[in-house]
Amino acid sequence: MSATEPDSDETVDADDPHGECDGATIDADLPPSAKLVYKVLEYEAPLTQEELAAESRLCPRTVRYALGRLEEQGVVTSRACLADARQSKYRIDD
Repeated sequence: MSATEPDSDETVDADDPHGECDGATIDADLPPSAKLVYKVLEYEAPLTQEELAAESRLCPRTVRYALGRLEEQGVVTSRACLADARQSKYRIDD
């Protein structure tokens, strides 16, 4: 194990890195971009990828990667946007 790898497979709450608060949890091994996207969705959901990129000030490719990681964890879900079926709206899964 290297110094950069987490010691365990614990999940960490985005608001409370010490795990003292109840609520939705995300994996500690997620990249910072995914944690930022999660936090933006926590306050502004539902948002499209374009809106997330604007709110988070991350490039669209980074937002796509972060959303993919969050969807793999089952923390974020997407639905088709009614205004434009080519886009999806993302939100934190309850």
